[in-house]
Amino acid sequence: MLDPNDFINPATQRVLAFAAHPDDLDFGAAGTVAAMTAAGIEVQYCIMTDGDAGGFDDRDPAETVRLRHEEQRVAAARVGVSTVHFLGERDGFLEPSHHVMRQVVRLIRQFKPQIVMAMHPERNWDRIQRSHPDHLACGEAVTRAIYPAVENPFSYPELIAEEGLQAYKVPWLWFYGAPRERENAFMDISNFFESKMDALRAHFTQHPDVGAMEKFVLEQCQANAERGKKPVGSLAEAFHLVAVNADDTIAGF
Repeated sequence: MLDPNDFINPATQRVLAFAAHPDDLDFGAAGTVAAMTAAGIEVQYCIMTDGDAGGFDDRDPAETVRLRHEEQRVAAARVGVSTVHFLGERDGFLEPSHHVMRQVVRLIRQFKPQIVMAMHPERNWDRIQRSHPDHLACGEAVTRAIYPAVENPFSYPELIAEEGLQAYKVPWLWFYGAPRERENAFMDISNFFESKMDALRAHFTQHPDVGAMEKFVLEQCQANAERGKKPVGSLAEAFHLVAVNADDTIAGF
């Protein structure tokens, strides 16, 4: 089992985290992000859809988009993230298309992160609500972008010709929201759990029962810590860590 804490070191300077909707990252990884930013790592977010189909109030979708963008910026700031990119795709209609993949490749080549985070591309049959089609599309788009497109100069060559964005090899891909059989790393967020909850509370349009949300998240983090064999009383986030370009990686294998 891998230890995410091992990555919080001077070799990790930049992390780019992708999500399908505003609030996805806060449910899945905000505690880990808070630990990273506290250690001086720069983390940026990319939210693929506008979240225009989310919420429980009867309001104009354009107003929902405005509110959800603002909620995500506030939530990000609460865990030390100051840059949030929005791709502007329609909520419920996200696809791992070349239109989306090109934008992912562009951001990765611009920022050159040592770690890319994304939602898991495999369906979770234990709790299907974790596998919203947009979540799966987010994971698939990022996976396809990272290999081979980001590191292949012949993929989207206009990014080199027009913007000078050279091919870049991503070292690590971290999936959150993974099926349990894929989990191989658990991050102890006990010291950052309140920051995670503060981030989640920023998404006021999404939580008609804040108490129920908080109870759910606490229980999930307790269960993660138990599966990860953390000390009794710990709270954790779960990941599927994938080495993309490790020391033993050779071209095409």
